[in-house]
Amino acid sequence: MEPSKQHFEITQICLLAGKIMLQSGGETYRVEDTMMRIAAALGVDNSHSYVTPTGIFFSIDGTEPMTRLIRIMERSTDLRKVALVNDISRKISAGELSATEAHEALKQIDAARIAYPVWVQVAAAALASGCFLIMFQGIWQDVLPAIISGGCGFLFLIYIQRWIEIKFFAEFLASLMIGAMSFLFVKQGIGHQLDTIIIGSVMPLVPGLLITNAVRDLMAGHLVSGLSKGAEALLTAFAIGAGIALVIALY
Repeated sequence: MEPSKQHFEITQICLLAGKIMLQSGGETYRVEDTMMRIAAALGVDNSHSYVTPTGIFFSIDGTEPMTRLIRIMERSTDLRKVALVNDISRKISAGELSATEAHEALKQIDAARIAYPVWVQVAAAALASGCFLIMFQGIWQDVLPAIISGGCGFLFLIYIQRWIEIKFFAEFLASLMIGAMSFLFVKQGIGHQLDTIIIGSVMPLVPGLLITNAVRDLMAGHLVSGLSKGAEALLTAFAIGAGIALVIALY
């Protein structure tokens, strides 16, 4: 294979691996490290990668330098895809996969829809809401209201995001619904402690992975990614708090 074509294929493989990881919730430093390890395993030692939450730059030095950029428009949490890409990276480093085989495997991972079904996500969010209520020293009589409020709020968030492109507005509406349901449960005598019901119910909406990645990127010296992820987490927290505050203010 000609050097230019080989470099182009390696660049495409690295960019696809980085794209999958970044879209699935991988940390910035992990994405950069994985891309450079794949390139080195495929025979390119003079590669450079620069990753931000919204874009990936990858370049190869040499007599025929090559630089490519890919834009990241959507981000979610799918750590299974991150693990699968890491597994492919290890197999490339061990010589178990060729460049062509690795590219095809990455394409399959990118096209796969391996996320849990909506009903499983909602059930997990509902169960987590009840557990968080107990963890925050709520009473057992409020577990059922927290489960219902948390599950319905998370289900509402999933479907509202399909119609509203602004993520923070969708989170605001979901927290508004959770606050209203929690208040109605207490008003009807089904629930007792409004604060713990609300806290337990909104916990599935809290961007825990985003906050963790922001701190980890800052500690690793990736200031741009760390600050931008921290700002996104802060806006999400503000949207959740604003929805709950509006319910309390109205009632």
